[in-house]
Amino acid sequence: VGSALPHTEIKIADPETQAAVLRGERGEICTRGYLVMRGYWDDEEATRRAVVNGWMRTGDLGTMDDEGHVSVVGRLTDMVIRGGENIYPREIEELLFTHTSVESVQIVGVPDERLGEELAAFVIAVPGAGVTDDEIRDFCRERLARFKVPRYVFRVEEFPMTVTGKIQKFVLRQQAVDALGLE
Repeated sequence: VGSALPHTEIKIADPETQAAVLRGERGEICTRGYLVMRGYWDDEEATRRAVVNGWMRTGDLGTMDDEGHVSVVGRLTDMVIRGGENIYPREIEELLFTHTSVESVQIVGVPDERLGEELAAFVIAVPGAGVTDDEIRDFCRERLARFKVPRYVFRVEEFPMTVTGKIQKFVLRQQAVDALGLE
């Protein structure tokens, strides 16, 4: 997404502590400067959550390189915590987009009694290409850490969308919960 505008600052912060992380590490993108709002109108609680010590929490996960250029790698609300490991769905989605039989994919977290959350992949296959659950898992196993391999795979024809064309991951999550009989 680039670098900070003049008279503004960007930091990549640990989502829990809000302390700046090292260059190249993932964290929440925070900004401050003249263009950042002072707070929400008549909502002090929302302001306390969104603005911490003058830094606006964007909810976006990103990295900053040594030259100060920022890249968005996902949304904080999309992050899955499986057995204490932070997993960024976008990393798995980008990998699965390289699979020749996958047209599109979305990764969501679903509740798991033992690990807290598990990964579910919603896959739209390339027309005429068949792809099995095991093929998806094996493809991930060969290229990712074991804890990033989706436990559940759902093949779908389309994703639920908002009227503006944004994929509704919360609907996908609920579909997985219902299909698996979780919660």
